[in-house]
Amino acid sequence: MNDQLTARLAGPPPQPGIFDELSKREIRRAMLSGIAIPGYQVPFGSREMPVARGWGSGGLQATLSLVGEDSRLKVIDQGEDAGVNASNLRRLVVSHVGCEEETDTRHADIIQSRHRIPEQPLRDGQVLVLQVPGAEPLAGIVRDMDEQRRMHAEADYAKMWVRLYEDVVHNGLITAAAGYPVLVGGRYIMTPSPIPRWDVPKLDRSEAITVLSAGREKRIFAVPPHTSVVPLTFEDRPFEVEHTPGAACRLCGSADTYIVQEPAADGRFTTWVCSDTDFCRRRRTGDAPAPAQPVQGETA
Repeated sequence: MNDQLTARLAGPPPQPGIFDELSKREIRRAMLSGIAIPGYQVPFGSREMPVARGWGSGGLQATLSLVGEDSRLKVIDQGEDAGVNASNLRRLVVSHVGCEEETDTRHADIIQSRHRIPEQPLRDGQVLVLQVPGAEPLAGIVRDMDEQRRMHAEADYAKMWVRLYEDVVHNGLITAAAGYPVLVGGRYIMTPSPIPRWDVPKLDRSEAITVLSAGREKRIFAVPPHTSVVPLTFEDRPFEVEHTPGAACRLCGSADTYIVQEPAADGRFTTWVCSDTDFCRRRRTGDAPAPAQPVQGETA
């Protein structure tokens, strides 16, 4: 058996990690393009990641392209640091890169999140990476991808407005919840990942860079600091966020953060807790500021 065949049967030579430097550079270039054109979907060569579908392969690729040994990384799953998704992704990145783990939003350099933006206002120098299961906001309106690209290129979003108008006519309000459509920089309509409407106002003129990465759709888009992000709505139908009168977190007593129902032992949802566990913990110790007040209105 010759040496070449032996090497082939033995498999490829060991790699320095799960993500090569060439791939990282390509994704960083896509991010820079997205930052230069806010809201524009930049295609990239999405790689296979050692995570199951739906675990955020796009966000993982973006994070691995940005993080270094001197980085402080925070990973949250719907606001929780100790969730299964968050814990496993954080362990994977830390073991690969050797960076520092962080749970305090204020001290993190890179924050990877699934379905939430932290309650703590983000500062200059931070990067928020959002996992995106569906990057195309026109997917439910126009199926043809060429037509979608044409509409984005010509800023022809009439059908999107018609869809929202039909929603108001049939339901009395815009029912879009997670992934509420927004206009970025006065130019491109974007779907801001499946974050709740509560978090949408936090994108507007944020000091941090927001990177949204869809691994399955091979698209990256971004919102640079201090960029206008305006939710689509009508003059007589103002934008509203989730709100349940009288509900408050049972742990910190907060009624001005995004709260979720907590299941009881019998499976019923009986109490409310803050979705952002880090902010709730610091609120209980008096180490958290009052969050920016979101738009109020609708009863969840």
